[in-house]
Amino acid sequence: MEIVQTNQAPAAIGPYSQGIVVNNLFYSSGQIPLTAEGTLVEGDIKVQAHQVFKNLQAVLEAAGASLETVVKATVFIKNMDEFGQLNEVYGEYFHTHKPARSCVEVARLPKDVLLEIEVVALVK
Repeated sequence: MEIVQTNQAPAAIGPYSQGIVVNNLFYSSGQIPLTAEGTLVEGDIKVQAHQVFKNLQAVLEAAGASLETVVKATVFIKNMDEFGQLNEVYGEYFHTHKPARSCVEVARLPKDVLLEIEVVALVK
């Protein structure tokens, strides 16, 4: 088991790691719209989603994976009425490769953000 850590994504805000690699699979912790410095990105769901994907790309790269090797994504969204807007941004990052995905509406997320995404990916 290998712990993944990069300063190109926000540090964990609790007792967990940014991700773990086990048997050539990378499991990310949920990424929220914080900058690598830990500043919350304000804005609508599209603005926040772009920051989440920036963070995911950073931890995937640190693990030796990429968006193209993601096999499963789990999306937690604060308001399902914003599902269409989220999908617009999501489709910019997964336009040809479309991993399996779950999306659930939740009552509250850390720091009251609008979304959180975690992924499972193959390590190259």
